[in-house]
Amino acid sequence: MRLKFGKRRAGDEGLEVTEERGMRVLHLGSRAIQSAMRVNRPWDLELAYTRAMMGFLMFNPMPQDVLMIGLGGGSLAKFIRKQRPQTHVTAVEIDPRVVAAARTHFELPPDDATLSVVEADGALYVRQHPGSADVILLDGFDAGNQVEALATQTFYAACRRVLRPGGILVVNLWGRDSEFAEYFARLTRAFDGEVGWISVQNKTNVIVFAFADPGAAARLEAMRPQLADLSKRYGLDLRGFARDFQWAEGIAPLLE
Repeated sequence: MRLKFGKRRAGDEGLEVTEERGMRVLHLGSRAIQSAMRVNRPWDLELAYTRAMMGFLMFNPMPQDVLMIGLGGGSLAKFIRKQRPQTHVTAVEIDPRVVAAARTHFELPPDDATLSVVEADGALYVRQHPGSADVILLDGFDAGNQVEALATQTFYAACRRVLRPGGILVVNLWGRDSEFAEYFARLTRAFDGEVGWISVQNKTNVIVFAFADPGAAARLEAMRPQLADLSKRYGLDLRGFARDFQWAEGIAPLLE
């Protein structure tokens, strides 16, 4: 695995890291960008969908344990570690090359009291760790496609069992995926309809929020007075996310 500067790419059997004009990018088997980092601001979230995934702060601004399924360049792990050192992040990644790239080229720090990177199958890990997380961040893609093992009805049900009371599963889906409607339906079934979503960049990504317990709408309303301060603290447009947030019954426009 090599880092290539400029427009040319260098690969390692489908894994590519490129850098141009101060932006470092990770690709996994396709032209789709899996992770991006501005070299002079390595802790920031450059991609809009990653910022939207942090929308869980609208519902729980103080999670104790966050479980990531899919590491990529480690952008979310680095952001949480920097902004909320009280939160422990466990990142599960099946591909050792991705872990190596994150640490070598994307400034993911070594494991410590706030970060643990586990090289394992995310689907298996979830089944083995019930009741272990307040938030799950699921971003599982391979060569530009959703990893099917991380999108089954069984897997989503297992994710719900991982969550503690009040827990939230946050899923990055491709809005134009031919299976999008089915994935969304599975999430709705697994979480008894307690599901909402944010569309990013005209449906390129749809960030789905699935809640372990009822009452998420009331939680969001209760948090609205705090969103201005939270937005400033984290450098995220949480007020905008709250404005754009839709509940499951509003999914019809995305299915057209």
